[in-house]
Amino acid sequence: MAVPGSLRRQPASRGLVSHCTHHHIVVFLLTFFSYSLLHASRKTFSNVKVSISNQWTPSCLNSTVSELQPYELWNSSHLFPNAEEATLFLGTLDTIFLFSYAVGLFVSGIVGDRLNLRWVLSFGMCSSAVVVFSFGTLTEWLHFYNKWFYCCLWVVNGLLQSTGWPCVVAVMGNWFGKAGRGFVFGLWSACASVGNILGAFLASCVLKYGYEYAFLVTASVQFAGGVIVFFGLLTSPKEVGLPELGADEDEASVEEDANRPLMGSDDVDDDDQNYSIQATDSDNQPKAIGFFQACCLPGVVLYSLAYACLKLVNYSFFFWLPFYLSSNFGWKEAEADQLSIWYDVGGIIGGTIQGLISDVLQKRAPVLAVSLLFAVGSLFGYSRSPNSKPVNAVIMAITGFFIGGPSNMISSAISADLGRQDLVKGSSEALATVTGIVDGAGSIGAAVGQYLVSLIQENLGWMWVFYFFILMTSSTILFISPLIVREIRLLLHERRV
Repeated sequence: MAVPGSLRRQPASRGLVSHCTHHHIVVFLLTFFSYSLLHASRKTFSNVKVSISNQWTPSCLNSTVSELQPYELWNSSHLFPNAEEATLFLGTLDTIFLFSYAVGLFVSGIVGDRLNLRWVLSFGMCSSAVVVFSFGTLTEWLHFYNKWFYCCLWVVNGLLQSTGWPCVVAVMGNWFGKAGRGFVFGLWSACASVGNILGAFLASCVLKYGYEYAFLVTASVQFAGGVIVFFGLLTSPKEVGLPELGADEDEASVEEDANRPLMGSDDVDDDDQNYSIQATDSDNQPKAIGFFQACCLPGVVLYSLAYACLKLVNYSFFFWLPFYLSSNFGWKEAEADQLSIWYDVGGIIGGTIQGLISDVLQKRAPVLAVSLLFAVGSLFGYSRSPNSKPVNAVIMAITGFFIGGPSNMISSAISADLGRQDLVKGSSEALATVTGIVDGAGSIGAAVGQYLVSLIQENLGWMWVFYFFILMTSSTILFISPLIVREIRLLLHERRV
């Protein structure tokens, strides 16, 4: 007879602290800042959209651009006749990037489970830095402007940047078990928000010299980070002689609990435990599961669909928030860049607190549901924010708390839970694949959303964009509703036991 899950549990903090070494801290920091640098380069593009739009349109249409002589030389290279068409193309570039990023995630997850994660991550960071430098800096220095060239570079950049998230989540999943995973991953998943803040800071510091220097700085820092990752990252505990997760199950009950997923699997019959997608080999190295096998794991499809809707909203704030603040309130671009940081601050706090609560409850979906319900109200409130920077910043941070928090949980802690289910026997060779599927589905939704945002804004205005965000957030709740009901029932049952 199986012991109820509530009786097996050990304090998450005790299991976490007892297994933490300086290697864990180094891995946490290296993976954290490697993905932060990837996000910083993306944020740079969103923060300089106004400057790029001004550069791509005739100077006579931009009051912020000083008139340069001779006129024929400096106005013969414009790509678009007006700012509206330039804005639409910028939205198209976002869509192109996210579609290629989504395709790359499905591939990168499979590649990451079969090659050395450190090599894949380092290659993606360094090569992406070269592409970003070519896109924003080299073309401006050479005064070479071509729409098709920009599109091709951004497709390549999306494919290269897709190597980041599956690899860093897989490495973190190798080092940190379920004990305290919600808190650890909630804190760690702030790497994207920290990257946004870092990108906004770097861009605002050098933007006065030209947008090409913003790309130059972020690309240089990212390339240096890729080199550090190549020489310093440890992908699993066995590289330094430490036991892998699950290797000492008989010695520590905490570690046994650490490898059990928080996906409501406590009600699985004992007979079902004999089934495994992944057959046990005679050697100690498990085989990586296939793409379709990963899709069949419980919860993967539902969370992928939910994340597609939620990442659409989250990335719309990521790509369009500085532009919205500049165009809707008439604030300066540098001021809008700095103010947009508060959305990421809210996401950092939200992901950490909500992850900690999910550790205490030992359930993820109910925490997500409550946060997303509040997110609907915060979106409605932010759409009616007055032309006041302090008020806007406060409501923006609240919105980031309830949207960025759940987004961080799904893409990190929940993806790690899904990739280390009992059905794959805790194999790390499922982590990158499952993470790639969840984040890839989310990126497809985000890619479609960026084009829809520019289209809705152009024809209906910003208010209808926020209505669209409310609809997508509600759809997120709808997709995970079966998991919410199931986990609430399990929670009530465990309370009675």
